[in-house]
Amino acid sequence: MKKNTRQLTAVLVLGTAAAALAQGTTFLTIGSGSTTGVYFPVATGMAKMLNDTGSGVRANARSTGGSVFNMGAIASGELDAAVAQNDVVYYAYKGTGLQAFQGKANSKLRTMAVLYPEVLHIVARKDSGIKTVADLKGKRVVIGDLGSGTELTAKQVMEAYGLGFDDLGQALRVSPAQGISLMQDKRADALFFTVGVGASAIAQIAQTVDVSMVPVSGNQASSLLKKYPFYVRYNIPAKSYKGIGATVPSVAVQATLVTSTAMSEDAIYRAMKGIFDNEADLKAIHPSLATNFSYAKAVTGLPAPLHPGAVKFFKEKGLNVK
Repeated sequence: MKKNTRQLTAVLVLGTAAAALAQGTTFLTIGSGSTTGVYFPVATGMAKMLNDTGSGVRANARSTGGSVFNMGAIASGELDAAVAQNDVVYYAYKGTGLQAFQGKANSKLRTMAVLYPEVLHIVARKDSGIKTVADLKGKRVVIGDLGSGTELTAKQVMEAYGLGFDDLGQALRVSPAQGISLMQDKRADALFFTVGVGASAIAQIAQTVDVSMVPVSGNQASSLLKKYPFYVRYNIPAKSYKGIGATVPSVAVQATLVTSTAMSEDAIYRAMKGIFDNEADLKAIHPSLATNFSYAKAVTGLPAPLHPGAVKFFKEKGLNVK
């Protein structure tokens, strides 16, 4: 009896797989970032939408090392799609900007949609005396994982203030989770993190440590935007985190959903329909999408050409894209 049951189960599993193949089901692995950031819940939510809508695309989301890792994994075929900073996508597409991409332009990268602003958070312990970016000199600062998008943003912002990593007392290249621990244990004075507003990592620090948010503004912000046009100004709203009582001016890049030409036009079109056709459901995934996403913004500031499947989708939504 048990043997017959196992045989029946095997037949059902094989039958389901065969049916999926017969119906042209595409399997999509979406790279995200650390579980403490915004990428992970956004990618997980999008994967669930695809799996629930019967779009013909089955998806799963993977926690990864973030933008730089994701670009390499798409190039190697390890990932089919990913969420990444638009500046990192641009550097990967052009083969410049970051050591990981130098001389390795990935002309097969394609954009699906711009999702929401990723805001530079510079969080400082109140007892560190850090009030401006210039005050970071001589301090112990978490600048992000080695080769990460956050590390690059930290470098570019500090340059606008006439500082380099060598000016820091200690440049700590660690993950967001490790950065939280260092801030809590008084082994770090400040932390850079490029992430959507409301990220659990920043909220966790603010809940456990008296912190302030360091502004990026004035002439330094202007020079940064002039030199790196993928940045935009962004104000972190008051009360976004515990203890942050006033609006904090900063800058942002854009979280972007990307894929490659290895994915067919039909597969990406169906993925776009499954994820983006119901805007209300998409915005319900995370506050960063709820307050920032629109179809018009989704095709603004593209770091690489739109995938043909995305072009078809956005044209159906009345947008002039190519």
